[in-house]
Amino acid sequence: MFVSRVFLTGLFLLAACAAPEVPPPAAPGPAPNTRASAEPLPPMRRFPVRRAAPPQRANADMAADFLDLFFQLESGRNLPAFTRFEGPISVRVVGPTSPTLERDLTDLLTRLRREAGISITRVPAAQAASITVQVIPSRALQNAVPQAACFVVPRVQSWTEFEAARSGNRLDWATLPRRDRVTVFLPGDVAPQDQRDCLHEEMAQALGPLNDLFRLTDSVFNDDNFVNVLTGFDMLVLRATYAPELRSGMGRDDVAARLPALLSRLNPVGDTIQSKQRAATDPDWINQIQRALSLSGRQSPRVRAARRAITIARRNGWADNRLAFSHFALGRVVLNEDPEAALESFLRAGRIYGADPLTRLHAAHVALQMTAFALSAGVPEDAVRLVDAHAPAARMGENASLLASLLLLKAEALRELGRDTEARTIRREALGYARYGFGDADIVRRHAEEIATIPPS
Repeated sequence: MFVSRVFLTGLFLLAACAAPEVPPPAAPGPAPNTRASAEPLPPMRRFPVRRAAPPQRANADMAADFLDLFFQLESGRNLPAFTRFEGPISVRVVGPTSPTLERDLTDLLTRLRREAGISITRVPAAQAASITVQVIPSRALQNAVPQAACFVVPRVQSWTEFEAARSGNRLDWATLPRRDRVTVFLPGDVAPQDQRDCLHEEMAQALGPLNDLFRLTDSVFNDDNFVNVLTGFDMLVLRATYAPELRSGMGRDDVAARLPALLSRLNPVGDTIQSKQRAATDPDWINQIQRALSLSGRQSPRVRAARRAITIARRNGWADNRLAFSHFALGRVVLNEDPEAALESFLRAGRIYGADPLTRLHAAHVALQMTAFALSAGVPEDAVRLVDAHAPAARMGENASLLASLLLLKAEALRELGRDTEARTIRREALGYARYGFGDADIVRRHAEEIATIPPS
């Protein structure tokens, strides 16, 4: 299940399916700049299809992560057996599609064949398939599974079958002997990037692991949702999933016994890397993070939950992405009420993320907050420096909404510095990515207009 990312990207709610928003200024500012509302938008920009970099971790750690991903559900419930599709896999799409969704699916299937070695092909919508991708309105999705932007279920081939099966155990992954029919439900009325992100995570779960682990940094199988396209780690997990050494029905011990030799064959460099396996994540920390980032809760309990998450992370001795995410969550929750406390939290999160090469994309999300602070404080030079340092990570992570917002902030900073020609060029590039990241033209223009109001008068 892909959890809605509306609360994760902070200042502008970058990946939300609704219009982005900006906190009110601390002091009266200039009148809203409305030049964005009249300007024509450039063509949509997309990222080139690129092969993911190989995972930089020990095979012993890969094996531990593989077992925890496959033998547990996100709820914490254990799964009795390893399951996968046996034989070639077919994919069909049902419902209204768009040119961007068609291209993103084609690109994803190409990557799965090339990088994960999976025999997977597209078939016509009228033909039965191993995996059905059904596109439906986001409201129907969220009515069925609140807080989910999209999800995947076994044993059904349509929304009608899904609704009919909800009252029994037909949709229970734990009862599967193997995977034969699976359906991915995607929203059809969201931005192209949101559809692509859903497609990557739900297709990955349809094919492989059903769990998410907060300790992972370079994977879509992490509920912090900073990483949204399949990584080298994910492709290695999927390649191992469909290796001949494994088969549906194996228990955890059987899979564990085969993984060392299997991973040595698929990823020999992993045998030369020292193990740095991280401890399991405290369930209480997960509960506190979920409470802190809940959009429906009252403010004071959310702040308490974020602070408790920091306490739990420190008590467990975590100095990794989980402690950083705790600080990021606190900064997000207090941003409007206490900007100084938010700034301190973002700084703490940024230092932790910045120390790990695998969390450069996470650091770029924090840098977005810091860039907005720098611009509003009247130091556009710092805003330009921050964007230049972190925009490459947003590009490599293929996050168009994040990249667009960083570039729009840089354009405003350049304008403040009197570098108008550069500002116009950067702004046009930003709007091209924003069309993919935010979709709707009115939302793109409104987002650009809101960013234009950030510089102080």
